[in-house]
Amino acid sequence: MNQRRIQILGWVASAMSILMYVSYIAQIINNLNGQKGSWIQPAVAFVNCILWTIYALKTKPMQKAIAAANIPGIFLAAATVLTSF
Repeated sequence: MNQRRIQILGWVASAMSILMYVSYIAQIINNLNGQKGSWIQPAVAFVNCILWTIYALKTKPMQKAIAAANIPGIFLAAATVLTSF
């Protein structure tokens, strides 16, 4: 696989990751409507996203696709955790 295709694959994988974190919105809505979900999985995702974002921003060259995939997860996972109580 050439470098261009690998780069495209990275951005497609990042888009799928973002969609995975956007799916937390349904759980946030359920939490706010009194149908509380577990906080454990989104809490683990929150930490995971922070770690991957730090890694992506500190590597040389910077891994923009990995950072882009995980930054939304930080905020959406945190919101899911906070609304689950």
